[in-house]
Amino acid sequence: MMNVRLARYDELNHLLDLYRHLNPDDPDISGAENIKSLWKEIFEDPGLFYIVAEEDGQLTASCTLAVIKNLTRGARPYGLIENVVTHQGYRRRGYGKAILNKAVEIAKGKNCYKVMLLTGRKDEGVHRFYEEAGFESGVKTGFIMKL
Repeated sequence: MMNVRLARYDELNHLLDLYRHLNPDDPDISGAENIKSLWKEIFEDPGLFYIVAEEDGQLTASCTLAVIKNLTRGARPYGLIENVVTHQGYRRRGYGKAILNKAVEIAKGKNCYKVMLLTGRKDEGVHRFYEEAGFESGVKTGFIMKL
């Protein structure tokens, strides 16, 4: 049975394992000296939400929602979703849509006037997935500067 919720503090290593399915070439930071203090900072930040789906104790999918304070649009915040990932063994079963739905629900609860999501994936199937989850492409143009 799928359970969609916010990540718990004690799930850092499970979350890092799940991220291996997002960017397999990323360096392993699980043993990094500052990772626990960074996770504590992230976990305590009232504008950051790490949403996970789990089944039988296994994290199956995750995304991050950042709620960003704003001085336009009636001073309503906006949301930014990043790091959308589903474990390879659990794809095409609804976990991804479930975490995105939860992120949007949280954004609405925080009075966000919009939620944005960027993807670096060129696969049309991935784009269709986001559109089927309610996101619209072509509304704005995104630009990225890698640092």
